[in-house]
Amino acid sequence: MASLEQLLDQRLAAAFSAVAGGPADPVLRRSQHADFQADGALTLGRRLGRPPRDLAAEVVRRARLEDLCARVEVAGPGFINLTVADQALGRLLSEVVEDVRLGVPQAAVRETVVVDYSAPNVAKEMHVGHLRSTVIGDAAVRLLEWLGHRVIRANHLGDWGTPFGMLIEHLLDIGEAEAAHELSVGDLDSFYRAARRKFDGDEGFRERARRRVVELQRGDPTTRRLWRLLVEESERYFLAVYQRLGVRLTGDDFVGESAYHDRIPEVLEDLERQGLLRESGGARCVFPSGFTNREGEPLPLIVQKADGGFGYAATDLAAIRHRTRDLGATRLLYVVGLPQRQHLEMVFEVAREAGWLQPPARAEHVGFGSVLGPDGRMLRSRAGTPVKLIDLLDEAVARARTVVAEKNPSLEEAAREEVARAVGIGAVKYADLSTDRVRDYVFDYGRMLSFDGNTAPYLQYAHARIRSIFRRGGGETPEVSGPVVVSEPAERALAIELLGLADVVDGVAESLEFHRLANYLYGLATTFTTFYERCPVLRAEAGTRRSRLALCDLTARTLALGLGLLGIPAPDRM
Repeated sequence: MASLEQLLDQRLAAAFSAVAGGPADPVLRRSQHADFQADGALTLGRRLGRPPRDLAAEVVRRARLEDLCARVEVAGPGFINLTVADQALGRLLSEVVEDVRLGVPQAAVRETVVVDYSAPNVAKEMHVGHLRSTVIGDAAVRLLEWLGHRVIRANHLGDWGTPFGMLIEHLLDIGEAEAAHELSVGDLDSFYRAARRKFDGDEGFRERARRRVVELQRGDPTTRRLWRLLVEESERYFLAVYQRLGVRLTGDDFVGESAYHDRIPEVLEDLERQGLLRESGGARCVFPSGFTNREGEPLPLIVQKADGGFGYAATDLAAIRHRTRDLGATRLLYVVGLPQRQHLEMVFEVAREAGWLQPPARAEHVGFGSVLGPDGRMLRSRAGTPVKLIDLLDEAVARARTVVAEKNPSLEEAAREEVARAVGIGAVKYADLSTDRVRDYVFDYGRMLSFDGNTAPYLQYAHARIRSIFRRGGGETPEVSGPVVVSEPAERALAIELLGLADVVDGVAESLEFHRLANYLYGLATTFTTFYERCPVLRAEAGTRRSRLALCDLTARTLALGLGLLGIPAPDRM
């Protein structure tokens, strides 16, 4: 099922191509002067050396738009304004109403997509810095799965390396039982800080920790067992946070750095065989093309350090090699903060030069900015430490509980608790996802929990209010089959918004700019409010009533779907 915009674009593209004698983009967009506007004649005029207005007039004469548009006009220097016919809107909406996917087809080409996100460190608590990666990654997973792709969730845990010698030695000092208890109650930060204090202040402990790292890498059974204890207790804590946050990550999705340790020798051999590995300062490096330092000298990606150890680069290269060669992935998404951009770009370039990342396979850095406090700096607790993610979520739910109780005091206690969780967690997620992900944003409970403006509670309440229309009309399940009739200006505006879902979803699946989906949902909700104020629904005569109920139902389904793709519930009652 083609969307309205796709249909218009296809018809115009054929006419533009006929005029141009070859492919030409209509440059179609929404417009304030009509429903849509095509600007392609301006570009084509420069290309052909002809007046754009004359070209636009010729395009209009050739375009087959009679069944879609009530009016097609040339304006200004060569803009083509299109007003969609009411009958066309009704016809297309009638098809969407009957479609379980609301007019959004599954992807024409199904891919295997690996989404690398969240990635906390073992024996460290998740803090606000993990929020964006987890929420954005979860939205990417939901959207791409819904479009029919095979999506592999990869939670790249920091579970390997030098700090684990320190952590294991501390575990032995306090005893396994005490360590297991301390970790099981989620007090990971205290455990880590205590180990770090010993490492920094006790030379004997520091030496034991270094020897323990060697034993870990050699596969010593006792050391590996203690390491697994640290990992398993940490994973149990992480899963509790994910459950609270309402994301799809499970225990099966943990793929730590340790999972790639045994693959690193193959990476080195492959790079060596291809002549990409060079020695520099005792380290073994690759110098990917296009990367230089401030002096213009080639910038190295260190695969093996001078002391023989391996860092993030080796693990990341092993992961790419595994994901493309063994998992068959063609799209690799790395939901990682913007400060890691250069590192990831260098890793991607090395993978391309090594032949592990060849078309159609490609890797993308889904970068994001920081979460700031009211002072414009990184959000921290009063003690100056990063805010624990679980504390942040609990506070959001507690505040939402108060807001919901004030909004609807008659709501029974169990329902109020459920709605409070949906509103509180939804507000946190939406505040993140409705922000252009490359920008920083200020974390503000008051703003994000407001029932006014571009917030999750506003959209959730809009959905619940629409569902209440059907309850007032005598039934929970709407009966809205039959043709949709569009005639009033507010109906037209709502119809065009509803028919835009497929184009928005298609664009977001490519760009992973979820604020565009959020903005679409907000625009839809505000457009519906105008429609509801100006077009009586339950008081309308029978035919009009049924048609407008269909618009109400489709709006509610679209809001619920869109919020669901963002990982946010849409309660029927609030």
